[in-house]
Amino acid sequence: MNKMIRERWDISIVRFDVDSNADGTVVYSIKAPNQEFSFIGFSRAPSRTARTGRIIGQAWDMMGALIEGPATEEEIESARREIPKLYTGRATSRALIWCRSNRSMRVFDQTMAALAEGRQPQVEDIARVCYLMRNTGLDGNGTFGTRSFPSLGASHALGGVLEAQLLTAYLMREFSCDLVEHLAAKASSQAVKLAPELRRFIGVGNGSALGLIFFVHKHPRLIDRLLSAREQAIALARGLILDKAARPIEQLTDLLHRAILFRRQDRMVYETFASSAQVADDLEMILGQLNQFQASGAVFEIETVQPLDVLADHLDGKVVPEAYETLLSLYLELVPDQADALLQAVEAPDEFVVSPADRVEDLIALVRQDYQWALDVDMSGPDAYKYVWYKSETAEEPRRGARDEVPDALDLGLDVCGNIQALLADLNAEDGTLSVARFLLKHPQHRYMVSRVQSLEGHQYHTPRANINSEAFVPIDLVRLMNVGIHGIDKSRDFLSRNLRGVLYHGAPTPDDLRAGYTGTWYYPAEPVL
Repeated sequence: MNKMIRERWDISIVRFDVDSNADGTVVYSIKAPNQEFSFIGFSRAPSRTARTGRIIGQAWDMMGALIEGPATEEEIESARREIPKLYTGRATSRALIWCRSNRSMRVFDQTMAALAEGRQPQVEDIARVCYLMRNTGLDGNGTFGTRSFPSLGASHALGGVLEAQLLTAYLMREFSCDLVEHLAAKASSQAVKLAPELRRFIGVGNGSALGLIFFVHKHPRLIDRLLSAREQAIALARGLILDKAARPIEQLTDLLHRAILFRRQDRMVYETFASSAQVADDLEMILGQLNQFQASGAVFEIETVQPLDVLADHLDGKVVPEAYETLLSLYLELVPDQADALLQAVEAPDEFVVSPADRVEDLIALVRQDYQWALDVDMSGPDAYKYVWYKSETAEEPRRGARDEVPDALDLGLDVCGNIQALLADLNAEDGTLSVARFLLKHPQHRYMVSRVQSLEGHQYHTPRANINSEAFVPIDLVRLMNVGIHGIDKSRDFLSRNLRGVLYHGAPTPDDLRAGYTGTWYYPAEPVL
């Protein structure tokens, strides 16, 4: 979003050929300063039977593709023919993303009816879910034959981490708003368009589940680099030398006011995570300390020229994690250029390589240095392997189930603790001067873990320190790391501690705003007053 705002990307409708039943084809043009893309979408009337958010679904309300360059008729027809096939379909060489989404039926229908009557929908109705359509799939990086992201390069307009997926999610939001206006106009000559402030407030829904845990384990360098970049940016902000009249203090105060109002107005119900009321209360206390610093130059009665560091240090563990992480995320806005530069510098190849000339004694030292936490986990108890990770035959999706209920399942989870302990046991049985190459000739089953350990040496945030097969492991924690900490999803609610539902681009500027040169603060949007 920062890049699109800064570079004033031009997003426009090239084709919107959709009938009153919502059947038809749309094409959007997306122009970055030096590159053009197209979003091809196929709208369908909602199916009450075949419609599902799962990969095994037979119908979606929208299917689409993000491609490089202008959309030709050949590209459109290929996408129309191939995308519904999913795993048996094949993308063209210019395709970056295939996607799917479904309506929020009640809110979409309420909004369309209101616009058709010549009025705006009720804000409270929109605010209960904050979207008209929800993402049910964003597939790229080789999936279905889409172009691989490493081949794009840093100079590509979508060459950054997850940029192609996130642009596609933004276009889903725009399509949902354009569609509801289009269908309202088809239904009535009195129809009006969404008010700009309401259109910004609407995001795109998102639901994610256990597959993200596989993502975390399969892309350890990416997770490490992203978390490292965030921690470095936070450290830069905490180290700012500020007096009580400094502009960053005033800016942080304004942002906290915005976040507090956002939480006070939040209508979502949270089962496991802290309530928005609790988060708002903690943020109010933090705001009080900032106000105290502006008045006296002291935080928690400590006179300091590094108030952000003192504030973060004293609050750690004293407020709910959601409030603490909100504060740290707002710190990033005080060093925006450095934060964006750190993100742009993230490079995270997936490949691991063995260092064959290393000696066994060196590898033993490295395992003990970086994985003592895994060695300390008791893997002999009855609960250590209570659960298994497998792929459902019926739903084609990752599942976590009790091992005794699916005894024949192939465990797809990464057993870091068990593998590390088994590796160390075999290492200890060998001569310390033996080369790693000769060790692996004798113990080839350890090749992956050896390459992983050696390749990730010196990095801090690459592997979750948990036994994912134990009863104590809570899957939702890693799902939230990806969705909230990396994708940027708001109002994230957990469901059965296994999947997460929330909103992307909640409050984001519209294409009209981008063309006009948007300069506002879009995140943590207040409910519109119409």
